[in-house]
Amino acid sequence: MKLVNFIIFFSIVLTINYSINYYIIIRGLDVLPINSSFRTFFVIAVLFFASAYIIGRVIELIAVNPFSTLLIWIGAFWMAIMVYIFLQLVAIDLLRALNFFTGFFPAFIKSNYQQTKEVTALVVLAVTFITVFFGFINTLFPVIKNYEFNIAKQRGKLNELNIVMVSDIHLGTINGNKFLSNVVDKINALEPDIILIPGDIIDEDIASVIENNVGDELKRLDAKYGIYAVTGNHEYIGGVAAAKKYLHEHNINLLNDEARLIDNSFYIAGREDLSIKQFTGSRRKPLSEIVKDVDKSYPVILLDHQPFKLNQAVENGIDLQLSGHTHHGQLWPFNFITQAVYELSYGYKQKGSSHFYVSCGVGGWGPPVRTGSRPEIVKIFIKFNS
Repeated sequence: MKLVNFIIFFSIVLTINYSINYYIIIRGLDVLPINSSFRTFFVIAVLFFASAYIIGRVIELIAVNPFSTLLIWIGAFWMAIMVYIFLQLVAIDLLRALNFFTGFFPAFIKSNYQQTKEVTALVVLAVTFITVFFGFINTLFPVIKNYEFNIAKQRGKLNELNIVMVSDIHLGTINGNKFLSNVVDKINALEPDIILIPGDIIDEDIASVIENNVGDELKRLDAKYGIYAVTGNHEYIGGVAAAKKYLHEHNINLLNDEARLIDNSFYIAGREDLSIKQFTGSRRKPLSEIVKDVDKSYPVILLDHQPFKLNQAVENGIDLQLSGHTHHGQLWPFNFITQAVYELSYGYKQKGSSHFYVSCGVGGWGPPVRTGSRPEIVKIFIKFNS
């Protein structure tokens, strides 16, 4: 990423992060009695939680160690806690503003205002921690989604293909060996003919993945035609050259703006992530150039991490496009934002003769919490018929 772009991006992230936490501090201090000795502790605690993830990542760049890991976990959970405290505080303040103009609060609230604030604060904390707890439990149990459809093409000897797709694994400090072992076991149990991964295998810096030998679990993936993947934005965030090298060393076939004929029966094409321009200044190849030498009488499957401009796949004769990236918002209500941004934020869609599936992913970025979707592994059974 160009230095100026990085500074701008990082400044925006820091501003949003500390603005929200400042708001939480101000509203928390409003609840605590003015003479409470807890006020100073509260401010320090919120500032620590707000900074923990950033500090942990910086330390991890120097050396992966238990302290950096602890800070990252604390900070990651705080992201989710912060979101749900913030949303509830905004809702409460909207009610307070409405009451200012209409005076609709009942008399018992007005006459017991301090006690009401304290009870409300406890309710906010209870709702937040219950939501985050069950959101964390949700991440531990990925579901298997099953889809079956026909592609009206058939070449070579294959009449059917059992694809297992898994996106947005985000291997790193949060999603490590135990997480990946569970995912690999579930994938292998589906007996795939081919495993397809449309990006974000690595979370950020690859150091913790190397340090903990997480790649050993990737080597256990088993499919007749192998494992094919493309880069996602997080491979670029963490250093794309190191990520590509590591994945290649661990039996992952990366498709870098190219198409390959598999078993003389179907093509797999893969696009570099859109982030390539932001991080390297280079542009990825147009899809038309990637598939210009592809015989369209064969079934053509495309991996493209970010599901933008779906019409390009239709116009270039792609039979099936698999994408990820959106996480379908990961934390409710952000799924409404991804639905507004993407033509297809999650799930299956057909346009013309092209099929599309956008997965919400099996892993997640930031907090190990999901409240807007279930983590998933997708089994797609295709029947080829001419």
